[in-house]
Amino acid sequence: MLQSVEARTGVAVGGRWAESTAFEIDAAVQAAADASDVFAASTASARAALLRALADALEADREALVAIADRESALGLPRLNGELDRTSFQLRGFAEVLERGTAHAVIDDPAVDGAPPMGRPRLTRVRVPVGPVAMFSASNFPFAFSVLGGDTASALAAGCPVVVKGHPAHPELSRRTASIAQEVVRAQDLPAGVFQFVQGGSIEVGVTLVQSPAIAAVAFTGSFKGGTALAKVAAERPRPIPFYGELGSVNPLVVLPAALEGNGAELAVALAGSICLGAGQFCTSPGVILVPNDAAGDSFVKALADALRPMQPHAMLSAAIRATFERGVAQWRSAPQLKPLVGDTADATSPAPQPFLAEVSAADFIASHALHEEAFGCAALVVRVASTKEIIEVLKAIGGSLTVTLWGAEAETDETRRLVRAATQVAGRVLFKGVPTGVAVTAAQHHGGPFPASTQPFTTSVGYAALDRFLRPVALQDAPSWLIERKGVPC
Repeated sequence: MLQSVEARTGVAVGGRWAESTAFEIDAAVQAAADASDVFAASTASARAALLRALADALEADREALVAIADRESALGLPRLNGELDRTSFQLRGFAEVLERGTAHAVIDDPAVDGAPPMGRPRLTRVRVPVGPVAMFSASNFPFAFSVLGGDTASALAAGCPVVVKGHPAHPELSRRTASIAQEVVRAQDLPAGVFQFVQGGSIEVGVTLVQSPAIAAVAFTGSFKGGTALAKVAAERPRPIPFYGELGSVNPLVVLPAALEGNGAELAVALAGSICLGAGQFCTSPGVILVPNDAAGDSFVKALADALRPMQPHAMLSAAIRATFERGVAQWRSAPQLKPLVGDTADATSPAPQPFLAEVSAADFIASHALHEEAFGCAALVVRVASTKEIIEVLKAIGGSLTVTLWGAEAETDETRRLVRAATQVAGRVLFKGVPTGVAVTAAQHHGGPFPASTQPFTTSVGYAALDRFLRPVALQDAPSWLIERKGVPC
């Protein structure tokens, strides 16, 4: 059973309702499959109108939606209003991409007389929607990575119906948002199967959805454990399908000596804010901080600890997420190679988590795989490094990450080139200024990274290239003129 829960107090609110049954999931997927051909053949302008109407509807119901989201997530009204703005922005952004012709892009190679390899037939490369997409909502972004978030927006832009699974951490918000979406689909005179919604907190709901034969791809943002389990289900189907999973990351941040020469204290304050932003419940929260093992590094670490210690994060998204965070921090506290700097004792009575910071040598960090794992929340490890070689070894030990931040790499030297090369080998986004929390929605964005950050590192879940996940290339050879004249719009 599902029920809305006040995130700040843990008190249940309102009635309870059943999760979707296997019959209901099958019906939702079948409706999406029935709508698939019609929606795939829709024009870019029709899909753009749908996306804009969804954005307008979200904003029209802002007051009620944000209030529910705040109750179920404890993220606060300013943050949630901003997140709703981001959600409507990216819906409209995909509409603009459609109107520029990106989804229906065509590559046309004219015929050349003669035998191969010099001669060739006419080849026209187009892209076709893959079909119904199963979209798993995330817990930490109730709007932007949820029911009408980026995965839904990009799949709809590509011409794929979606079957959205609401997240059980914000069930009432998910149901209300889904109802808004379904009403917009009706008003746009599109088949109801274009947007379908299922719900449930059990493993069986997710597995049943991924196993449904008509589902053509899966988009997932969530935990490593849940994501890898569902990826295995997708791969073991009689007809395997792509699983686009964003699984989290420790997002190492490298503080080079040049960064400490002028504004180390200011950087420490900014970093502390990033660690605690949203109670640390960002997939791009910096979890490993690499700092020189010298006097300047000592001063920076002290400033970071001093800035972090008085911070008071808000309550976490759910009791389960809080419990997982506390277990992760407890494991870190028990590690003998760590030197606690902030939050050295637990406070189970506090309704909100305590920031945690500890220090470890590069050698000890590299040797302990347990220290490489994410503690999802306001916690980070400072790794003291003595050379560029040690920095690179730490980055390689961490493996795939959504981001790597390099502070102080402005001057081109052999060392900075080596560091940039190492960073690009393990991350999908490399920052040279600022902090990694905050992911811009734009054409150049890449939100993904080598495993375990994501299951498909060549694709992004944020930015307008996200729709490429749901479009499959097809070469049309010597196509008749009527088909060429469709300019990439599927028939």
